Amino acid sequence: MVEEKLLPWALAGVTLGEEVLEIGPGFGATTKVLAGTVPRLTAVEVDPASAALLDRELGDRATIVTGDATDLQFPDESFDAVVCFTMLHHVPSPAAQDRLFAEACRVLRPGGTFAGSDSRYSHRFRLLHLGDTMVVVDPDALPDRLRRAGFTDPTVSSAGGSYRFRARKTGLS
Repeated sequence: MVEEKLLPWALAGVTLGEEVLEIGPGFGATTKVLAGTVPRLTAVEVDPASAALLDRELGDRATIVTGDATDLQFPDESFDAVVCFTMLHHVPSPAAQDRLFAEACRVLRPGGTFAGSDSRYSHRFRLLHLGDTMVVVDPDALPDRLRRAGFTDPTVSSAGGSYRFRARKTGLS
């Protein structure tokens, strides 16, 4: 599903480049696919146990870092692309989501792309997240939030219960 549907749809028309950062890989379904398609992949995961498991599974195919995406420990302009898939709703507040967007912009090189996907709100989705953090990002509000974080040309499109987004960082180093 991830390799055949999610990533091709979420990344259609997106050039990732050489150095890619994935935010919030969780158990690594997308990370395992990305690791085979990009030259250098770094993934930052907030949960130490998940990060350790991914590190063991992926070995030298990716660099796995335990960390908080709202306070990334990478230098400015470190990556050609930043991606995240089905994880934004796990960020505990809109303010924290906005810090994540700002950090993604900060670590992205000029001309780079921030892209990903997540789920739209539904009662079924809510039931899947009982007892779990679920702060769904409104896809209609996302372009303005990405602009405030420093991105240009944000686009959001929906299909079924999901949406994908992409935005660029402009400017010179």
